[in-house]
Amino acid sequence: MSEKQVSDVAGGRNSRAMTQAELQEAYYQMVLIRRFEERAGQLYGMGLIGGFCHLYIGQEAVVVGIHMELRDGDKIITSYRDHGQMLAAGMTPRGVMAELTGREGGYSHGKGGSMHMFSREKNFYGGHGIVGAQVSLGIGLAFANKYRGTDEVSVTYYGEGASNQGQVYESFNLAALHKLPCIFVLENNRYGMGTSVERASASRELWRNGEPWGIPGFHVDGMDVEAVRNAARDAVAHCRAGKGPVLLEVDTYRYRGHSMSDPAKYRQRSEVEEMRKNHDPIDRVRKELLAMGTTEDELKAIDTKVKAIVTDASDFAQTSPEPDPSELWTDVLVES
Repeated sequence: MSEKQVSDVAGGRNSRAMTQAELQEAYYQMVLIRRFEERAGQLYGMGLIGGFCHLYIGQEAVVVGIHMELRDGDKIITSYRDHGQMLAAGMTPRGVMAELTGREGGYSHGKGGSMHMFSREKNFYGGHGIVGAQVSLGIGLAFANKYRGTDEVSVTYYGEGASNQGQVYESFNLAALHKLPCIFVLENNRYGMGTSVERASASRELWRNGEPWGIPGFHVDGMDVEAVRNAARDAVAHCRAGKGPVLLEVDTYRYRGHSMSDPAKYRQRSEVEEMRKNHDPIDRVRKELLAMGTTEDELKAIDTKVKAIVTDASDFAQTSPEPDPSELWTDVLVES
């Protein structure tokens, strides 16, 4: 990347601003993810979602900004905080919610739940429950892209809690060695389960973690969808040009606990309120749209549309039948 590109990414907001139409689309996608996650939290509280459930509320600008620079064929893989990535990839709210509730109409026919659903059609290769394991799988997807001679990229999401796992550094080495088209997106939401990143990582600049292998890294404001998109644009261009992997440390914040079972007593309520009041990614876009001339009625229309979609997904998930017991024997063996 050129010095100008480095400056653009590191500085967050820059001259390559999004149009009003692009911001409206970003607003729609971000509101959809938030309202979907809020409803998932409600269903979990009602006992309709079992197992684990890690919500993406607060982090919407990251996945929306990244996906605005992707195209058909690009691969996505992530950790257990995955519902936002699914929706951004174009997976249907009905199918995702039905999987969360363990129903036949879900993407994994009710067998995967929150952390283990996939869509080959949308090139979404799963949320993964083992911390950091998806990073190694992500470079495998990038290797497949390069082996087939395409210019498609692999986007591999992981959190700051996984950033010091050994397989992450092994993946850096292989990705750099073979110049694999992989974008490592480190979603730094400050807390891994119940421990702050300051107490868990000796590195204070996680975007530099790929430097020993020559992987360019950049620090991005993850509460600003425009800053994320600009960083993604540079990273995608770098990978498509055959220059190898890129690491983006995207500073973001989750408003809820690590999972639905986490009361999040390890942080002050005032900290969460400060982020909601002054750094919310959706409010930021809303204010920009109003300044551009978008009316309150137009924004309300988007909110109403999203509410209807989420209500429909919730109703579908609760009325879809449970999987037939015969599903226990499917998807466990591939004969070649």
